[in-house]
Amino acid sequence: MLFGAEMRRLREAAELSQTAVAARLGCTQTQVCRLEKATRTPSRSDAERLDRLFEAAGGVSFIRLYQHIIAQPGGPVWFRDWVEEIESIARILRSWDPLLVPGLLQTESYARHIFSQEPQITSEEVEERVQTRMRRQGILDRDTPFTLLMLIDTGVLRRKVGGVEVMHEQLGHLLEIARRPTVSIQIVGPECLIGLMGAFMIAELPDGQPDAIHVDSSAEGHVTTDRDSVTAIWKRYEAIRLWAYPEHMSLKMIEDVRREWI
Repeated sequence: MLFGAEMRRLREAAELSQTAVAARLGCTQTQVCRLEKATRTPSRSDAERLDRLFEAAGGVSFIRLYQHIIAQPGGPVWFRDWVEEIESIARILRSWDPLLVPGLLQTESYARHIFSQEPQITSEEVEERVQTRMRRQGILDRDTPFTLLMLIDTGVLRRKVGGVEVMHEQLGHLLEIARRPTVSIQIVGPECLIGLMGAFMIAELPDGQPDAIHVDSSAEGHVTTDRDSVTAIWKRYEAIRLWAYPEHMSLKMIEDVRREWI
């Protein structure tokens, strides 16, 4: 709330509109409004750009306020922004993952084993993250239909996560989800090196809003609507898609590998 209040105070003192601030933050006017009303959690990028914009006017440090926010317990702040504000309203979600089954398609046991590998994580924290992931998957059944287009590296099918039973169940879940008319799963050949840079998602939003991207890193994901960044990820997605097997072949590959996990 303090972050939003200070942001509004400095914006009005500088006689800037919410739209003008949104352009500098690389987001939408709606997102700026939510920041000011404290219904959207700021990202590190938001804080850094606001500090540059207002040049610590009145001694306010947005990065310091941001650090107080992320010190609170719970899941990653930056990813809550994506889930709550972007993924939940997207018309089309595209994703690429070179290492693991995407979170939206993970089974509970698969997700639990992944989270349990985090350094110094407690069993309570593992369960909290698993349940958060399962709740996130509720968007697959939301009233407003959306399209899900998933590209997955072929190595993911044979990367042992948990054990034989976990993998058998997970690949079966992929086949079941793929039966939905709004879901497409394609396997990408191992020769595709352009995809090794890391996982990402692209969200096409309604009402003329700009596309948003989420790019993974080992420390913190990056969420932005910056045009240059979005264009670069779109180009990478299309380059990866050229290495994808047709959907019917992809599903047969999943079924064949599933038989190996017995």
